[in-house]
Amino acid sequence: MRTEACVQAFKTSPSTHSTMPKLPKPPKTYSDFMRRFPKVGKAWELTGEAGREGPLDEKCARLVKLALSIGTLREGAVHSAVRKALAVGVTRAEIDQVIALAAGSLGFPATVAIYSWIEESVTEKKRTR
Repeated sequence: MRTEACVQAFKTSPSTHSTMPKLPKPPKTYSDFMRRFPKVGKAWELTGEAGREGPLDEKCARLVKLALSIGTLREGAVHSAVRKALAVGVTRAEIDQVIALAAGSLGFPATVAIYSWIEESVTEKKRTR
């Protein structure tokens, strides 16, 4: 039976999802950038906080972020979205469905590239367990 988590999230009243599960440690490059450009980093953090306000639960929000990363063909964002999605309990089957949904809009070559990026992230996650 399919889960209706995202649909149910829209039916609830708007709220702020302030309790965020522990996400993976960001890559060193990200940390270096944040130290080098602290004002940009603060603005980035505020943008993230604003995006977490609303009816979507964390799992659904992570699937949306993955879909956006895929749709814009941003490899680094796809890797990040997969790591964070897995950390909040998104399953491989749910990630695969997002890939399949993107295929019709992006075309076969781009979808295969995205699949390879996701495989790299999933494989990395398995190695670090």
